[in-house]
Amino acid sequence: MVTASEQGAGAAAQSSEPARKAPARQASGIYGLIVTASVLATGGTSLPVLPLVVAVFVTLLVYWLAEEYAEVLEHAHSGHLPTWTRTRSLMMSKWPMVSASYIPLIILVVARVLGATTSTSALLALIGTVLLLMASAWRAGRSAKLTGVALAGMTVVAGLLGLGMIGLKIGITHLH
Repeated sequence: MVTASEQGAGAAAQSSEPARKAPARQASGIYGLIVTASVLATGGTSLPVLPLVVAVFVTLLVYWLAEEYAEVLEHAHSGHLPTWTRTRSLMMSKWPMVSASYIPLIILVVARVLGATTSTSALLALIGTVLLLMASAWRAGRSAKLTGVALAGMTVVAGLLGLGMIGLKIGITHLH
């Protein structure tokens, strides 16, 4: 017979699993946006749009797979391999690293289709990426119950990181 306290402990363990996955998903998405911005900043000066889209997507896939492989190796170092179910769950929880690029890549392609140069399209996609980074930081700050200067500071830091990527792109454009 299962006691009420055992049922409560089981429910708490089940409910904490999604709670642990949520920060990993959000962190992966933010990391994906930063990698997207880096590739857009460097490749947006020399690559046509389709190869740039492929470069962003493939780069993110490589990072995502490397992250997951590192997790498997971490388990192996501790003396056991994770089950396939656990590995698949970890992989899915980190997929936002790749899917975070979707909106910036859509901006890139749409801007180019509407007649912008590749460099301008990449800049617009970078701006979109910065806005997404700032929105993520703002949401995280709100979740942490930040207000006022603390919330603004968290959002501005994300924006400054993104502006650094835009500065990188502009610098590379002038050096190229």
